[in-house]
Amino acid sequence: MVYGLYISAEGAQAQSRRLEVISNNLANADTPGFKTEFAILEARDSEAIEQYLDSPGSGSINNIGGGVMVRETATSFRPGPITPTGNPADIAIRGDGYFQVLYEDQVLLTRGGNFMFMPDGRLTTQDGYPVLGSDGTPVQVNPEAKAVHVGNYYNERGEVVIGGDVIPLGIAKPESNADLVKFGQNFFRSMGAAGQIPEEDRLAAPGMLERSSANTITEMMAMIETTRAYESNVNMIKTQDEAIGNLLGRVLRQS
Repeated sequence: MVYGLYISAEGAQAQSRRLEVISNNLANADTPGFKTEFAILEARDSEAIEQYLDSPGSGSINNIGGGVMVRETATSFRPGPITPTGNPADIAIRGDGYFQVLYEDQVLLTRGGNFMFMPDGRLTTQDGYPVLGSDGTPVQVNPEAKAVHVGNYYNERGEVVIGGDVIPLGIAKPESNADLVKFGQNFFRSMGAAGQIPEEDRLAAPGMLERSSANTITEMMAMIETTRAYESNVNMIKTQDEAIGNLLGRVLRQS
């Protein structure tokens, strides 16, 4: 019975962690370029097997389930919908690739193209991180030319076109999305090499944004499911705790 209590507690903890992941997805439903995460649940071996006191499949009393646990959280890299915004500083990537931005001394990748031009002509993210060109240097335009520019600031090849300057944005592709580690809300660090996408393969959407890939309806349904599973585990803990209390009470009365 005590073992069952521990299994229920393990289940409640796993559902609590899953609820945190879902809540974060919902909180970023309006964050451009955000990629949803999901918790990977895994069956847990019994404590004796975890301590190498027995082996799986032994057929002994130790060969019973140990509940579930969150093994890890993973990121879904499916693209979000691309929608027009009417903002000439916005840009979305069609197809593969990530914009490159500079954070302190490291290059981050993002699909969120909600950029802005500073008064001195620097192109930055909403957090103030410089946006890099394909040559690895921050994008800088003539502020006077930008002030009189009419229309979108980019073309469909992902280049800044202001005042006669044509500056290709840094659009890189990692060898594998498995190399990417989340940094903040919609940024990634690449643990491997990330090469520039060739000019002929670059396709961008000026005046548009890639929205968050989090679907609010799907995430709300997952939240309800997870909350009910959490409550079920908590109720099991209460039931087993009461049963243990009643058993101890009977033993004490008989002694």
